Amino acid sequence: MMQRSTPQIPLQHSFRQVHSTNSLFTDMGQRMFLDFKANYYSSACQGESNNTLQSNLTAYKLVKNYSESYTVSIESHIGDGNATSIMEDVCTRENSILYLLLMFGTLWLGVMLYNFNKTPYLNANKREALADYALPVAVIVLSFIGSYIFRDVHLEHFRYDDGNDVFKLAPLETLPLPAVFACMGLGFSLSMLFFMDQNIGSAMVNNPCNKLKKGPAYHLDLLVVALMNGFLSIFGLPWMHACLPHSPLHVRSLADVEERVEQGHVYEIIVKVRETRLTGLFSNILIGLSLFLLPYPLAYIPTAVLDGLFLYMAVTALNGNQMFERISLFFMEQAAYPPNHYIRRVPQRKIHKFTGLQILQLLVMCSFGFAPWPYMKMMFPVALLLLLPVR
Repeated sequence: MMQRSTPQIPLQHSFRQVHSTNSLFTDMGQRMFLDFKANYYSSACQGESNNTLQSNLTAYKLVKNYSESYTVSIESHIGDGNATSIMEDVCTRENSILYLLLMFGTLWLGVMLYNFNKTPYLNANKREALADYALPVAVIVLSFIGSYIFRDVHLEHFRYDDGNDVFKLAPLETLPLPAVFACMGLGFSLSMLFFMDQNIGSAMVNNPCNKLKKGPAYHLDLLVVALMNGFLSIFGLPWMHACLPHSPLHVRSLADVEERVEQGHVYEIIVKVRETRLTGLFSNILIGLSLFLLPYPLAYIPTAVLDGLFLYMAVTALNGNQMFERISLFFMEQAAYPPNHYIRRVPQRKIHKFTGLQILQLLVMCSFGFAPWPYMKMMFPVALLLLLPVR
């Protein structure tokens, strides 16, 4: 049976991919926490008093859709001439409930369609088509539900600022001399992060399990990344490089695999990968053309659906990740262990010790990457580089 591949990710790259996946989960968790704090656990929903007496003139504030605020002045003279105003907070717990529905609905529908080729429904071509377009279908369906069916619930939607000039030179000449040297130090650590992420992504793409026929081009890729980021830095635009999990997922979407059964466990081997530049070229052209979809219809996409999109990427990126599989062994009966090569050759105690050390390193990296202090976050590339001797 031909379907999407799930190649085994090499040991030296699985840690970095788990960290990238954990970053996606953490970002979505933070956004969900802020949404519940602003809507579900607001002062109005906690039964606090909504009426306050103030002297002189105050404002009546009502939060509308897209988080726009309108202020209406109210003045009421009572007795001695003092003004009374009403500060009204609206309890919007339905926003948080719908936020969860759209976010996890996007994740559920995307993952279900992603694995649809493993079901007996429809024929093989239709199953493969649904699996290939699982994410776009999930985003469109849940965006329709959030923007039309629940249009009376005022959710936050995709927004952008069209007042800024994109291709505007950054005012580099205004930097003082000490700031220039500080930027050089930060730029060096950032270049190390680019170097490691680019090479890890390239190595995962060129994994022998993928059976690619065309050879790798690590040095050429780094040269192109350097030239692009040099141009983007001049204009203050976001940097670009091969990243996780997008690069391995791109290869996976172009691969055909066969299912094999060994000792009752089903695993997949890659038959071939369609090595072409057209998919990357056309996908980036379509990304550029999406500028013409602003503000509509892209403004109809709730931010909860976008969060579900990133959750989908995090979940699907764990397929074939060796570190994630070894973590799952902690909660699995020993008789049900998959017949992997390292399980057959390495004692169970050593596997668990090694996995525990990797979890400890992951926690250290998360303490740098998710720290509330910006200067500690800047040390993340250095901390990642220091893990190489440990490895």
